[in-house]
Amino acid sequence: MTKIRVLLVDDHQVVRQGFKFFIDVTDDLELVGEAVNGEEAVQAAAKLNPDVILMDMIMPKMNGIEATKAIIADYPDVKIIALTSFSDDENLVQDALSAGASGYFFKDVTVDELADAIRKVYDGEVAMASDATRLLVKASTAPRPQQVHLTAREKEVLALMVEGRSNPEIGGELVISRATVKFHVSSILGKLDVGTRTEAVAVAIQQQLI
Repeated sequence: MTKIRVLLVDDHQVVRQGFKFFIDVTDDLELVGEAVNGEEAVQAAAKLNPDVILMDMIMPKMNGIEATKAIIADYPDVKIIALTSFSDDENLVQDALSAGASGYFFKDVTVDELADAIRKVYDGEVAMASDATRLLVKASTAPRPQQVHLTAREKEVLALMVEGRSNPEIGGELVISRATVKFHVSSILGKLDVGTRTEAVAVAIQQQLI
């Protein structure tokens, strides 16, 4: 079994211990290292070559936003899931995603939710807590197209994206190939004038497209 290599970054030992236990008992995950601040995270990413980093957002020396930017700049294939205790900061969600994070969750996330999120970002998907998606919608002030024409199939795909489904899951639900799903997702992003699935979900919710 191929294990997903995880780097854990948090300045609180108790939080690290909890996440470490969860990773140790999950068969397809492997903890390759820990860091207590953003500077250590950047160094550990270079040394350990993790697949996924669980990154605390608020830390001393270098915060999670700065560390995410630095790591993604040098290692664009590394997937980062932002973690925070602040469940009402919409700007933090936007900043984390703009920095390059592929996921955003609060620290009260369940074991199953986090394991699924790690697998999704490892596979190239975006994974977000539902409350984080709502915060992203609140923070979004950029003008969006008022008249967006989506085909019936694109609306079906978009609805499943809003539910947090991955491309393989969408393909299985709609009985279409992964290549076809990717084509529809790409078309949806273009029509909504956004660059990521997360932004597409935010626009879909904001404009009640589905």
